[in-house]
Amino acid sequence: MTQIRLRPPPTYEQLRTMTGQELGVSDWTTVDQSRIDQFAECTGDRQWIHVDPERAKRQSPFRATIAHGYLTLSIIGALALDMGIVPENTQAVFNYGFDKVRFLAPVRAGARIRLRITLLSMEDKGPGQYLMKAANIVEIEGEKKPALTAETLVMLYERRRRRAGA
Repeated sequence: MTQIRLRPPPTYEQLRTMTGQELGVSDWTTVDQSRIDQFAECTGDRQWIHVDPERAKRQSPFRATIAHGYLTLSIIGALALDMGIVPENTQAVFNYGFDKVRFLAPVRAGARIRLRITLLSMEDKGPGQYLMKAANIVEIEGEKKPALTAETLVMLYERRRRRAGA
């Protein structure tokens, strides 16, 4: 999933001025059956449409197994970090929540997806704390309709500068 970055990540000052701008597009990543099976095992959601390729081929309207919607949603964090949009002087990044999540199209086993992020807001929440709100679109390679759209809320903590003599 890692891609070589040609430009440095934005600074906090730059992010404050980038509302409404696209922050980037990730590399493609494959959602294969093994990944779907691991997610099913981890969550206990072993519904046949996700984990039984033979039955899905016969009975599913998609004629294949599909990824869990929550699996696709959970991949957003890793893809966003790989994109290099977090300022270098960040101490910590925490998921703060989601708004307006919509699952629009199934991700068939073996499909490749990528993430497109647009900054919606960057709000100061205290000294060195920022709440970033971003619009996320998870695209499916070769498909017109995205897998999902979601607004992410992420709390960023800027690395504290040491005081002289401390």
